[in-house]
Amino acid sequence: MTLKMLGKKLGMTQIFDEKGNITVCTVISVDSNVVIQIKTEDKDNYSALQMGAVAYAPSKKKNVKKPLQGHFKKANAEPMRYLFECRLDDVAGYEVGQEIKVDNFEGCPLVDVIGQSIGKGFQGVMKRHGFKGGPAAHGSGFHRHAGSTGMRSTPGRCLPGVKKAGQMGAEQKTIENLPVVRIDLEKNLMLVKGSVPGPRNGYVYVRKSVKKG
Repeated sequence: MTLKMLGKKLGMTQIFDEKGNITVCTVISVDSNVVIQIKTEDKDNYSALQMGAVAYAPSKKKNVKKPLQGHFKKANAEPMRYLFECRLDDVAGYEVGQEIKVDNFEGCPLVDVIGQSIGKGFQGVMKRHGFKGGPAAHGSGFHRHAGSTGMRSTPGRCLPGVKKAGQMGAEQKTIENLPVVRIDLEKNLMLVKGSVPGPRNGYVYVRKSVKKG
């Protein structure tokens, strides 16, 4: 169990090293994440940090419900648009109202990025599952169909779990073990090698690599 932070995917860019080799990177803006509540084994039967990120604009604070306003006021923090929990084995060393910034990842070689993939709507089996499809000739009535999925007498039904056409994308995806290329403490930016799920300006969770951390 490791601490995760909320960041915004700004887009992709290229970094050149000293030898002129290109590294394709994703730029993630990791602004301050604030500890709103600390949950312990004694009180809550598990240990975790409740984190808040992305403060409301001054004109939008009136939209925050009064119970939540009191919750943030207790933590001496501004109302936040996003609340999430991080399960931790040990919460010692953290305080309510503490700000955690991108420097939390300094010296970390690999990270995991969790985000929601871009939705692609209802798609057929060729695009969704990589089916080969049928003959493309004019005489063929089988071009991009899934083909037969049923049975005859036994068991006489379509078995569940068969690959079919349907909704594609808009799922939570975790990309593991992405190398950290650069961290900009002044601008609160992190550059990771490769691509991450989600559209531009979409929010993602970043954590230190679980498997290779």
